[in-house]
Amino acid sequence: MQNQKSLKLNFIMNAILTMSSFVFPLITFPYVSRVLLPIGTGKVSFAISLIAYFSMFAQLGIPTYGIRACAKVRDSKEELTKTSHELLIINLIMCIISYIGLFVALICVPRLQEDSHLYILVSFTIILNAIGMEWLYKALEKYTYITLVSIIFKFVALIAMFSLIHSKEDYIIYGGISIFAASASNILNFINARKYIYMKPIGNYHFKRHFKPIAIFFAMACATTIYTNMDTLMLGFIKSDIDVGYYNAAVKIKGILVSVVTSLGTVLLPRASYYVEQGQMDKFREITKKAINFVFILAIPLMLYFILYAKQGIYFLSGDAYAGSILPMQIIMPTLLLIGLTNILGIQMLVPLGKEKIVLYSEVMGAIVNIIVNAILIPKMASSGAAIGTLVAECVVFIVQYMALRDEVSSTFKIISYWKIGIGLMLGTLCSYYFIQFKFGDFITLVITGCMFFAMYGLVLLITKEKLTIEIFNQLIGNVKRKVIRES
Repeated sequence: MQNQKSLKLNFIMNAILTMSSFVFPLITFPYVSRVLLPIGTGKVSFAISLIAYFSMFAQLGIPTYGIRACAKVRDSKEELTKTSHELLIINLIMCIISYIGLFVALICVPRLQEDSHLYILVSFTIILNAIGMEWLYKALEKYTYITLVSIIFKFVALIAMFSLIHSKEDYIIYGGISIFAASASNILNFINARKYIYMKPIGNYHFKRHFKPIAIFFAMACATTIYTNMDTLMLGFIKSDIDVGYYNAAVKIKGILVSVVTSLGTVLLPRASYYVEQGQMDKFREITKKAINFVFILAIPLMLYFILYAKQGIYFLSGDAYAGSILPMQIIMPTLLLIGLTNILGIQMLVPLGKEKIVLYSEVMGAIVNIIVNAILIPKMASSGAAIGTLVAECVVFIVQYMALRDEVSSTFKIISYWKIGIGLMLGTLCSYYFIQFKFGDFITLVITGCMFFAMYGLVLLITKEKLTIEIFNQLIGNVKRKVIRES
């Protein structure tokens, strides 16, 4: 029972954590986008995408591998310390090499010389991510701590954003504050790590044991970074910073929605790895079934709603200057479902089972397809072409992972209540679309239509007694009753 409560708390905390990473820019972007305009936001987005490649090289896949490696030895402080030290040392060595590569690129590539100060500022994320050791905290399931610290730093950055950005020339300040919000909490993470591991060197390290799995996770990170950032880079090189700005506005909304859909899978990784290590396969299969059902129930309505109301979403977030973001956003929305499913199939199932190579193959294929489609469509369709490239890449990743696990998950996909979800979507759409004729402002329209759409959708699932929805509803009612009893 305690494990179940812990898992629910972890899910809630991680949902808040991952959402905060996108809620922060979602709050500030309506202001920033109107001050910096598409060209300013495009410059920062291009810089962040560029530095992501150097950060990827420095991280070597450790953010994901470290969770599994530490989760397996978390019951022994000595072994946990040894594993953490080994991964941190490897990470720091790769940071030095990564920075050398970055400075060479800034000197040799003309396109990068004009905003070199911005790239150097954004590159602080490389070293901050290394010393933050977030993989250690996630392996120990310390989601409450991670969440609270991260939100504090984001709140400080929120104040700085509105206080310091006043003209379109302040895009470098915007880049710096964005990195502060995303990574500055890692300094405190490093200091606080002494509570869980010994900070002094203990010697007798065995780095070699990590090389093979790290190589696989690094290749996975390479493939993922390519097909998640290549669209922005190719837009910047082939078209312009303005096109990157349009695409970035669409991706901002997609990002926060993805964080909601994938929160459960991220929390379950250490728990799933622990179950596999202990041979508790029945528990492993049970949580994966619920996770897949959760993704379908949540991702599909989010996807449809923001396709229908993409215009209002973009105009509210960024303003009329970003009309070029509407179609890319509509095109990219189906990736909510695809990313949600591959997060479960790949990160929660294949990785704990030790089948990282399949995840790698799927992501390599996705990266290759993404580059090909981008090269064909971006010159003609700009940001819409980039959105199509991302959508096709995610389809490829899902197909490969599903085929590898079809014997394990095909029965789960068959029992999804598709007809109940379909009816809920249809009635939700009809109820919400009625209010479009009144021509409210963008924000009021989103509030009213959102309430009507999701209220009707949830009501249909309750009336038709969709299993997971009923379970969640009963838990919520039970929690409320217990709280009332305690207070009385």
